[in-house]
Amino acid sequence: TTLFRSKQWYQRRVRAPDDLCSTLVLHGEDHTLGNVVRHMLIKNPEVEFAGYSVPHPSENKINLRIQTYETPCLAVMYRALDDITSVCDHVLERIDAADKMWTEPKVEGS
Repeated sequence: TTLFRSKQWYQRRVRAPDDLCSTLVLHGEDHTLGNVVRHMLIKNPEVEFAGYSVPHPSENKINLRIQTYETPCLAVMYRALDDITSVCDHVLERIDAADKMWTEPKVEGS
């Protein structure tokens, strides 16, 4: 989570006075992260709108637009990133369990 909270990783471009509408520029990212973050943001009932765009194929950044009802944009962004981390951890646990099941020696007769 240190990477996600680094100020060098993102830049705020548009900010509403009430902090409920922002455009974040995520440097060094593309559709891979943009679509996942957008999906997690949209699943959050506190988010009114979430979308992203790649300004130009040769630019290695995305513009992520977030609009919320009452919660500040960065708070829902951090929650989305934490949720993504939880999903990835769960998937890794399931893969490890399946790998262990298939690689352990089988005892005959059981």
